Amino acid sequence: MDRRSFLAQAGAVLLTGKSCANAAAAETPAAASTIVEKDAAPKADKKDVWIPPKLTPPMVGSQLYGWGQYYDRAKGKLTEHLDEVFAALKDSGYDYAEGSLDVVVPENNAKLAERLKKNGLHPVSLYTGGALHVLGKATETVERIGRAAREAAKAGFGIINLNPDSIGRDKTDHELAIQAEALRELGDDLASAGIRLGLHHHTPELRNGAREFHSNFTQCPGTNVGFCYDVHWVFRGGISPEDCLRQYGNRIVSWHLRQSRSKIWWEDLDTGDIDYAAIATYAAAHSLPQFYTVELALENGTRVTRDAIANHARSRQFVRATFGV
Repeated sequence: MDRRSFLAQAGAVLLTGKSCANAAAAETPAAASTIVEKDAAPKADKKDVWIPPKLTPPMVGSQLYGWGQYYDRAKGKLTEHLDEVFAALKDSGYDYAEGSLDVVVPENNAKLAERLKKNGLHPVSLYTGGALHVLGKATETVERIGRAAREAAKAGFGIINLNPDSIGRDKTDHELAIQAEALRELGDDLASAGIRLGLHHHTPELRNGAREFHSNFTQCPGTNVGFCYDVHWVFRGGISPEDCLRQYGNRIVSWHLRQSRSKIWWEDLDTGDIDYAAIATYAAAHSLPQFYTVELALENGTRVTRDAIANHARSRQFVRATFGV
């Protein structure tokens, strides 16, 4: 029995008295492999041939979350100004922007790719979340993300950064085991389409001695479940960024970069609490993947003295000076 069948059938057992159609559903066509085998019929239509996305590092991008905060402050909507943001990023020397994976209407991921390309940027990575700790629901999440990721990959996106949903408390050992099984299944599914899975993290995963954070890695092979290293969340969670690199650096597929001073998020990427020079030295020495995503964000206490464009331009200069890209 494969992992997907295990998760679905186990979920069906728990859903006593309820319809189990969704939990035990067969693998959808979109989640099935679209890679053409070498011995496939020679008359296959070219549109049926799967061409994995190819990303060429080094590349530096910007996460759109912080841009949304700036527009919220100005009583605007980021979705109405995407072309302006993309043009500003291009002018500042960025290669890509990281938005969210659309799992509801997967075709919209291709539309985002086209808008990026129209403004001289590349489709590189997308961010998503999902419930992976509950039997049955984990299967639905894996299939939904897999289906959307394949549509995104057709448009060129090659990295999916995923943060499993938090639940307001520490997950049990049983829930973490279910989550790990789902992550392995998703990692294998995406890898079969040439897509890298980067496991992301926030404060909830870093509670209680970073129990969930470590569990996600130790229970999942590093081959197909990679690491989206959000340096500041690790720092805020009480783990030394350098120690984290030594432990999990070989699993990095992408980065999220943010700075703080006196533990409060700084408005741009600059010197501060985190020694990015030391991190850059380690990354270069170990030839770690160079997909650096600047993720500026605001919180209570953040001192804002410049607009979003200026802060992202300054941050791009910092990446260039510190990481050499």
